Amino acid sequence: MEQELIKEEITQKYLGRKGLIAFIVLMNMFIPLSTDLYLPALPTMSEYFGSNAAVTNLTLSLFFVFYAIGIVVWGPLSDRYGRKFVILVGGLIYILSSMSCALSTNVYMLIVSRVFQGIGSGGITCASMAIIKDSFRGKQRETILAITQSVSGLAPMLAPVAGAWILKLTDWRGSFWLLALISFINLILTILYKETLKEEERYQGSIISSWGRLIVVAKNKSFFIPALIFAFGSIHFMGYIAVSSYVYVDFFGLSEQSYSYFFAANALISILGPAIYIRFFLNFNKKTFAVLCFGIAALSGVLIMTLGTLSPFIFLLGIIFMSLPGSILRPFSTNILMEQQTGDTGSMSSILNFTFTIFGSLGMAIASLPWGNIVISLGAIITIVSLVSILTWYAFMKSKIPCAGVKE
Repeated sequence: MEQELIKEEITQKYLGRKGLIAFIVLMNMFIPLSTDLYLPALPTMSEYFGSNAAVTNLTLSLFFVFYAIGIVVWGPLSDRYGRKFVILVGGLIYILSSMSCALSTNVYMLIVSRVFQGIGSGGITCASMAIIKDSFRGKQRETILAITQSVSGLAPMLAPVAGAWILKLTDWRGSFWLLALISFINLILTILYKETLKEEERYQGSIISSWGRLIVVAKNKSFFIPALIFAFGSIHFMGYIAVSSYVYVDFFGLSEQSYSYFFAANALISILGPAIYIRFFLNFNKKTFAVLCFGIAALSGVLIMTLGTLSPFIFLLGIIFMSLPGSILRPFSTNILMEQQTGDTGSMSSILNFTFTIFGSLGMAIASLPWGNIVISLGAIITIVSLVSILTWYAFMKSKIPCAGVKE
């Protein structure tokens, strides 16, 4: 079985089969590491800088906005110059900006540094997804997506715990020094990685026209419409990420250490999602599968709205039933979207990550608004977003727009 997972094993002289998978996993960890590692410090950072929560949270939301912009810029460039070039440049930007974050003397310097951190990470993650499409196909690709997404799920589980322990040893700056170290390790792996995009498959036009391929891919309704539907679900998940520390620390009165354990518990269960999909849902009816996942998430929102304020454990239960269906859906949705597009892999990866990031940034902004009761408002967001996802997926299934792997 293991021999069938990778097409390009022979070409990876230094990384080999397992090394390539580990490289992809590490790159997929960059976003949760970049956000979750310093989440426990957010309330104390506001106090340290003398800013309010809305300003401090700009270090999260603007990171994602410019991560999305970076994705759009880097993806087409990876189709023209190769994945390795983009990862190298993005990695160097990430290292320097992580060091700048750690050296920030005020919240605005930190925000600007996070902007560049987002731009750098955009190159890393969009190229990593393109490597998967370069190297795998069909059910083989679904299996690799499940493996990489499951192992990458360790990042949101371990990052807040590590961040809380860092606060015991030093201050919030320690998290960014650790990110600089991780990005340096990734840079070494990038040097060892052999390009997976063949020379004859590279886009031969100009740089400007390579960015124009984004429009070509976006006109593919079979890809773009379901990409928007699946990305819409990132609103409630990233909204939870943005306010989770405030819910557990400020609303329920837990310590940063206790918060990290609650956050990690949800992440631990969520990493089982891709494996659950491969084990039980790989051959499930694709049209109804998405509705099932969206429906469970909607019910989780109702649970949080009605009972979530009573206990952090009940709130955690609701969050689990929101996060787990999303992680179960992820390998299915990613593979289906990849099936809809032939060629322009970097541009496809850009649009895919861009839509998720933009909706996620919107979710962070919405959840961070002063709605009143932070728990009830988050539950309402989860419910509304999930119901909209059900309706739009149903409408897409009823439309005449083809969708390979689903409408067959």
